[in-house]
Amino acid sequence: MDATTAPHRIPPQMPQYGEANHVFELMQNMLEQLLIHQPEDPIPFMIDHLQRDNDYVPKIVILGPPASGKTTIAMWLAKHLSTNLLSVEGLIAKEYSPLAADARMHYQNLNILFIITGWILDGIPETREQALTIQTLGISPRHVIVLSAPDTVLIERNLGKRIDPQTGEIYHTTFDWPPELEIQNRLMVPAGISEGETARKLLEYHRNIVRILPSYPKILKVISADQPCVDVFYQALTYVQTSHRSNAPFTPRVLLCGPVGSGKSLQAALLAQKYGLINVCCGQLLKEAVADKSKYGDLIQPFFEKDIAVPDNIIMKVLKQRLDQQDCVERGWVLHGFPRDLDQAHTMDSLGYKPNRVFFLNVPFDSVIERLSLRRTDPVTGERYHLMYKPPPTMEVQARLLQNPKDSEEQIKLKMDLFYRNSAELEQFYRDAITLNGDQDPYTVFEYIESGIINLLPKKVP
Repeated sequence: MDATTAPHRIPPQMPQYGEANHVFELMQNMLEQLLIHQPEDPIPFMIDHLQRDNDYVPKIVILGPPASGKTTIAMWLAKHLSTNLLSVEGLIAKEYSPLAADARMHYQNLNILFIITGWILDGIPETREQALTIQTLGISPRHVIVLSAPDTVLIERNLGKRIDPQTGEIYHTTFDWPPELEIQNRLMVPAGISEGETARKLLEYHRNIVRILPSYPKILKVISADQPCVDVFYQALTYVQTSHRSNAPFTPRVLLCGPVGSGKSLQAALLAQKYGLINVCCGQLLKEAVADKSKYGDLIQPFFEKDIAVPDNIIMKVLKQRLDQQDCVERGWVLHGFPRDLDQAHTMDSLGYKPNRVFFLNVPFDSVIERLSLRRTDPVTGERYHLMYKPPPTMEVQARLLQNPKDSEEQIKLKMDLFYRNSAELEQFYRDAITLNGDQDPYTVFEYIESGIINLLPKKVP
């Protein structure tokens, strides 16, 4: 593109393709690997890199004070994720120590060796100097877990350790005492677990950890170790299976689905207000087309007069005209009222209008009836009321209120039945859709929707 002709009108297909295929992250990751490994021939290296599934390679650091259980958690994660586990002792045995004279060569070999299956570092780095050395050698974790517990708990936990000299198995006087009397009689107190020695190690850990943590901003999670080990493991597993927010440009294309009265219009208005998205209400578009007496409005008018559904091909033309406008392409949009069934969803998809966030708002029938059937309008002032949430100020006003025929229980039930008849197919079509409970405070619902837009969609770990 010629930079002198900016601003450019980028076709909507280009950012959609880049987002769908993670082109930004792909290029960023490949550039990082090129700078780290500096291969003599970068072309075969890049081809080999692109052929790997780099999304699911674990790169995890687990830190914690003595007796926090970090080694147990690291072992369980390594087994569950089928990856390599490295401890301080293991690195020294393999001559991978950051303090070794040939550390650069060893760490580069480590990075290449584990680039396919990933790795978990147990208790590494121990100091800020080690953290910086690891970073300069291109070993960059994706997730850092820090286990934390009160020192009194850790000292008590450490004092209860016992070791079987024959098998090397570690037991605990409180949490894991062997049932066999023979094993009990031969257990020994391991060296270095006295209260004084543990307190000294904890002091050294606290002195170092505050200097290590700033090396890992935005990828750090602190988990309380003062709970059952299984709970700690599942919290750690959940975290390492999440993806961090991407730096890639992101234009929200949000689709809100739900029955009549589920609050789609309110949520769309809140999103538009906070994030500048274009609020695209399908029904409103059709009404505006008729009011403007446009070419599509002339086609829609007869269907409005007869109170019958507007054909999908006309709706799609009106919708396409709006979504193709530059403000929708640049700022993103939030669509509601369409599609209502699988055929409409397929039509949208075939024309390239693919939402990147889809939300289904579920609301019970009784709640919808309460929301809609109690709505009233003052024919004199045009003011809208709700007999429960916004009652009229006087009996005189209440006496003249009118109900829209569309708000009768019979009409509401028909619309809800129609939605739920098609919703299962729509949910199957939009596999990454997020289902929310719409029967709660609207600002609580908005927070859930906001979180779903801001955060990456969860990936299924194979």
